[in-house]
Amino acid sequence: MGLKCGVIGLTNTGKTTIFNCISKSKAEITNFAFSATKSNIGMIDVPDQRLYEIDKYIHSAKIVPATVEIVDLPGLAKGASKGEGVGNKFLADVQQTDALIHVLRCFDDENLAHVEGSINPVRDIELVDFELQVRDLELVERKIQRLEKAAKSAGDKDAKQGMEVLQKYADVLGNLGNARDVVVDRELHDKYVRDMLLLTEKPVMYVCNVDDESAVNGNKYSDAVKEAFKDKNVEILIVAGKLEAEIADLEDDGDRAMFLEDAGLTEPGVNRMIRTAYDMLNLQSFFTAGPMEVKAWTITKGTTAPQAAGVIHSDLERGFIRAEVMHYDDFITLKSEVACKEKGKLFIEGKTYVMEDGDIIHIRFNV
Repeated sequence: MGLKCGVIGLTNTGKTTIFNCISKSKAEITNFAFSATKSNIGMIDVPDQRLYEIDKYIHSAKIVPATVEIVDLPGLAKGASKGEGVGNKFLADVQQTDALIHVLRCFDDENLAHVEGSINPVRDIELVDFELQVRDLELVERKIQRLEKAAKSAGDKDAKQGMEVLQKYADVLGNLGNARDVVVDRELHDKYVRDMLLLTEKPVMYVCNVDDESAVNGNKYSDAVKEAFKDKNVEILIVAGKLEAEIADLEDDGDRAMFLEDAGLTEPGVNRMIRTAYDMLNLQSFFTAGPMEVKAWTITKGTTAPQAAGVIHSDLERGFIRAEVMHYDDFITLKSEVACKEKGKLFIEGKTYVMEDGDIIHIRFNV
């Protein structure tokens, strides 16, 4: 399955710097508001050390990590919901993402002006949220109007129920709330709300882009963000974008490790961003391993073995017979498929088996 994360934020927050750290594509960085007129799209390899541990005993020709598509969206401005800046194009691109990485400027730089005249990440969150809320409210109200016509002309009971559900969203959005805060039955949500791809319903993490000296513990600006969300279950990460960019430019793994150690970090902050996105979207990985490749595949938690087979190829799901499964920890402990089989740690699973994170599988099928 594909995963697409959108990097959002006001202009001059360091969005594109962070995008360049984690993407194989490189986008132009400028100091000007509204300098970007289109989104930058790149692919990220999902960091997963388990692939390399498996390969120690498989010795495959290549290692293929799972990937995430990341979209660096143009910097937002006041009035985006009314078409200001890149406005409608920006918001349309946001709709197509699965999760949002909201980059907040948490550093001082007299050579880089802030569009609002001062550094205040909490205010910036409110500005961006407002633009997304306005767009969502317009979408909800338009759908309510369509359902209202159907209810009047045909006495459509489904339309009346849909209006009641959507009115809950309209009330929350109209009071500067987010769609993700609305409590509604999942079946009703999928029936009346899901197709609108509401912007404020998408899971979001906040990335506090700090100066180099604040890479480990943050600073007063990131502290203010944490304080603003102290009573909410919100993901907040500290990333020093400029420092991460310097690390990403190093070609030698040893040099990267030394640079990280000097900065007091154990791993690049962008690795934590990807893992957090996985958690937010309820995702996990499974592996296929053989002489040609060791490969990671992305699935939703709760996926069955046939559904996982379908992620590899639709024929595997259609003709699924069984899955031969080794759990990652068992394989690493016993060091081979043969040893797993001898110790009773290679399991034959049928169509009802629910995949576990890190499962190594081989699919038997017949089409």
